[in-house]
Amino acid sequence: MSFMENLIMALSSLKAHKMRSILTMLGIIIGVAAVIIVVAIGQGGEAMLKTQITGSGNTIEMFYQPSDEEMKANPNVFLQAPFKQEDIRALEQIPEIKRVVASSTKLSQARFQKETSDVSTTGINQSFLKLNKLKVTKGRNFSASDFLGGRRAGIISNKMQDELFKGDNPVGKIIMVANQPIEIIGVLEKPTGLLSFGSMEVYLPFQTWRNMYGSSDYTQVTLQAASAEQLQVAGKKAARLLNKMHNTEKSYQVINMEEIAQGIGQVTKIMTLIIGSIAGISLFVGGIGVMNIMLVSVTERTREIGIRMALGATRGQVLTQFLIESMTLTFIGGILGIFLGWGTATIVSFFAGWPSLVSWEVVLGGVLFSMVIGIIFGLLPANKASKLDPIESLRYE
Repeated sequence: MSFMENLIMALSSLKAHKMRSILTMLGIIIGVAAVIIVVAIGQGGEAMLKTQITGSGNTIEMFYQPSDEEMKANPNVFLQAPFKQEDIRALEQIPEIKRVVASSTKLSQARFQKETSDVSTTGINQSFLKLNKLKVTKGRNFSASDFLGGRRAGIISNKMQDELFKGDNPVGKIIMVANQPIEIIGVLEKPTGLLSFGSMEVYLPFQTWRNMYGSSDYTQVTLQAASAEQLQVAGKKAARLLNKMHNTEKSYQVINMEEIAQGIGQVTKIMTLIIGSIAGISLFVGGIGVMNIMLVSVTERTREIGIRMALGATRGQVLTQFLIESMTLTFIGGILGIFLGWGTATIVSFFAGWPSLVSWEVVLGGVLFSMVIGIIFGLLPANKASKLDPIESLRYE
């Protein structure tokens, strides 16, 4: 008997017992779907996490960690901004550095009419906009003239719009920040994603920020290298330069955000693997269900097997017939599981705000694994069927 004839017989057998076949496939469907969902959500979460940490790419954060001698000489060293304007100009001269993103942040009080709130005010330079896109939903973004002229213009967060203006359009209105008037020119879009938290923020051109607070120092500096290959070299040169300028040894250092993201990615991969393996156990449970039903099928069709063997069917042909039936059952279950898993992962990722990364390797592996389970757990019933004695089988009622 050919493979196609065995396949047609297997499909006819499954069709004859629709409810039993569906319930048997349910374990395989849930098992395959669970593995795909876990892996897709895990990989999507990992991608979102890396994006949130590394930003636009090829970036390294600079930080200042004073030595014991520096802290003894100046106990208030942590209260002072670690980066000065001459530091920024010097860093911009390093060939491997594409741009220097500098900003300063202070906590202040903002007031509009009778409404007041504590806000974080951040002064930014033009490079900040090129690396960190401020997505404005109302009004406009900063222009070059805003930075050059030190215009008293600000962009506020979506949460600040809700708190101070109760959802009204604030563009064009004047708020008082640290007792200084600021015209609102734009509102940021509402943040989404894994690491997104609504906060009260005002962004200002650094010239404006400096005039308000009387400080020309920066609290945060991010370096963007010209290419990924130059990232390490740029970081080492920047740290060496600032340490030399400030007469320190290792106080100025760099953090490679991509290395941190890779490290976190390894952790999430291990967690995804562990949880995916646990989800894969349901496939074995489904396989046991397949074996149980196939054993019942062998018992029910004992007389049919006896007739086939009496007409000349070999033991191998009977074995093949039941193996193909078992594999067909698990293959259909695997396909349905793929659609269920894909759809569920897409829905979960949509509401979670991260990409759904359904891996073709996992999909293919799920189908192949379900078919392997069909072979493994179908062997016992198929073997039992092939060993039946034709005469005893014909007598079976």
